[in-house]
Amino acid sequence: MTIAREHGQEQPSAAGILKLRLPFIHYRIEYQDFIQGAILSCVPLGITAAMVKVLGIPIEVAVLMVVINNFLYLLHTSFGDPSVCGWITAGIPLYISYLTGFDPGPDRIQALIALQVLVGLIFLVLGTTGITRYVIQHFPISMRSGILLGAGFASLMRVFDPGQPFIGKMPIAFLTSAIASFFILFSIRALDYRKRYGWFAWFASFGIAPGFVIGYVVGLLTGEIPSPVGVFDRFIIELPFGEMITSFSAIGLGMPSLDMWTAAISLAIVAYVLAFGDILVLETLIDDSNKARPDEKIVFNVQRNHIITAIRNIVEGIHMPYLPLCGPQWTGGQALVVNRFKHSTPEQEPSYWGGATSIFWGMSLAMVFHPLVQLVLPAKLIGFGLTLLIQGYLCIYLAFAMCTNNLQRGIAGVMGAVLVSANYVKLWGSPFWSGPTMALIVGAVLYFVLEHYTEPEEKKE
Repeated sequence: MTIAREHGQEQPSAAGILKLRLPFIHYRIEYQDFIQGAILSCVPLGITAAMVKVLGIPIEVAVLMVVINNFLYLLHTSFGDPSVCGWITAGIPLYISYLTGFDPGPDRIQALIALQVLVGLIFLVLGTTGITRYVIQHFPISMRSGILLGAGFASLMRVFDPGQPFIGKMPIAFLTSAIASFFILFSIRALDYRKRYGWFAWFASFGIAPGFVIGYVVGLLTGEIPSPVGVFDRFIIELPFGEMITSFSAIGLGMPSLDMWTAAISLAIVAYVLAFGDILVLETLIDDSNKARPDEKIVFNVQRNHIITAIRNIVEGIHMPYLPLCGPQWTGGQALVVNRFKHSTPEQEPSYWGGATSIFWGMSLAMVFHPLVQLVLPAKLIGFGLTLLIQGYLCIYLAFAMCTNNLQRGIAGVMGAVLVSANYVKLWGSPFWSGPTMALIVGAVLYFVLEHYTEPEEKKE
């Protein structure tokens, strides 16, 4: 039995303002969300392909980093933040382009250390000073839209580049998977089927997992995906902690040089701006939950979310620099948890925190088991490609939705094009003058020259 809650109040917690909540004490494990998390373990494992290729990390170390990162997600829901968190996904193509400007080996690892620690410091400063809300509210819509637009284009360009493995090596499997996933997630017909057919609503509740499975099966039939091997070699995955620390961390390699810290500043700012949208979406979804389930009050505090996100980035940046960085929310997982909570009675799902935490218990524990990891790894590129594809679609969709007039759309379009076309060409021999820097400068100039205008007092009167 868990601790009871008064109607309309917050779920009980411990440790005072930390709001510590523990399984079986402050919430029960929700098996539906646990199973969904286990199935969706294919999503975070999809990043291992890029980590191996870009950073030169052995696959065993990459998988270990993904597992550790997933367990750190539990910091949020365990300490009072309702976020089902994830990566700063929209910027992944930008991080990859940035890192390829450094020599393979220790230099790239140290460049990522500098980037991730700086992102953590930005979250920490804005979270502890309390100016986060002000920054979110006053950053120009046209510039925010421009960064999202550029990141969306960068994601899609990477997916459809024949030189990349998604279309180049597995066209039938990946396109089949992409079409199935887009139908389930975004089709008007699918939305109607969810209301009419209970079996389809259950099927669709697993997000991109059905599309992944369909693509996996097609890939096995066409020979585009190799059959899994060594599935039952062991029960638990390899845990090469020593190799990870000595060869791929600041402890083993040393801290980055001053030039690396300087080069990472602009991209760290862009990564934070990309996270703005996730924060706003999270606020909206939690408000929706409170309206649908008045029996439980869910409190979202931006500062708490920022501080925990900062801790994740700084800890990981020093001990295991993580390519997709640590973001404040994972929209897909958040929507799954919120949707089930909204449509459940207090008897079916007593507390939001049970579902929000169970999804990561399922995902994290599933990735520890070697047989499951070996089954998923052959199709990891499908999981990673779907993440980029859906993220690109959502970035472009949100970018257009943000703008309220053609002037904002024009500024956003130019800024997005600059971000993509600059592609980290180093002007004046410095990596600082790269895509994100040029996009921010161009966007700021266009905003102040074209859009920013304070009407004279006499005109107002």
